[in-house]
Amino acid sequence: MRVNYHTHTTRCNHASGSEREYVENAIKGGLKVLGFSDHSPYIFAPDRRDYAGFRMKPEETAEYIGTIRALAKEYAGDIQLLAGVEIEYYPQYFERTVRFLGEMDCDYLIMGQHMIGDEETAVSGGTADAKVLSRYVSQAIEGMETGKFAYFAHPDMFLFNGDARAREKEYTRLCEAAKRLNVPLEINMYGMVDNRWYPRADFFRLAGEIGNEIVAGVDAHDPGRLSDPTEWERVQAFAAECGVQITELPVERVLSHKTKIR
Repeated sequence: MRVNYHTHTTRCNHASGSEREYVENAIKGGLKVLGFSDHSPYIFAPDRRDYAGFRMKPEETAEYIGTIRALAKEYAGDIQLLAGVEIEYYPQYFERTVRFLGEMDCDYLIMGQHMIGDEETAVSGGTADAKVLSRYVSQAIEGMETGKFAYFAHPDMFLFNGDARAREKEYTRLCEAAKRLNVPLEINMYGMVDNRWYPRADFFRLAGEIGNEIVAGVDAHDPGRLSDPTEWERVQAFAAECGVQITELPVERVLSHKTKIR
């Protein structure tokens, strides 16, 4: 594995290790490009006082990007570093948040759509109601249609335990939209090593039939995951089982989205 654009930091409150440790483990693991994509701050309405504990705060953003820029200079001869974010698409607050990230000189966004609505009205899965799954897929498609995302992380993570025909119908709709909009879909390696319900073989078999572009994301929450060769072997085996091929996204393509978040 030579590139990874899905890496977290301690600012999300559920990852460990310093940025330097991530960089040094990435070099040890043979990566040539490491993108940091910690959970983005969100710029909510001024009267909103709640704030999720799984993302960095707006006031941490400058330090986050500054730390990565400094390390990029220090390790320039060994690896290329990017400063991005993983972010949900919350329609009511998305544009103001993207403007903020542009002002902070953020390099790229990856979509990590964990829930429907936002934290005030969150539905994060665990449902057999096909209408709820349909709402999730519609919100994800609306997010992809903004054109601001480099790719869609763990697109199969919404936990639907209802009728298989409904799942196939909605995920077909999602995959067809991603293909039409040229948004790659990620096989999430964190879900794989943590034995979660994703990545789902049925989802990626469907994506293979539709012809989606597939990427792999370590979704690193601790530095050692970037230097573990067994993870790359597992994700390759999973992709082969599903009949898909993993694409390595060029840095230039990822950075081409930077102009869209200004």
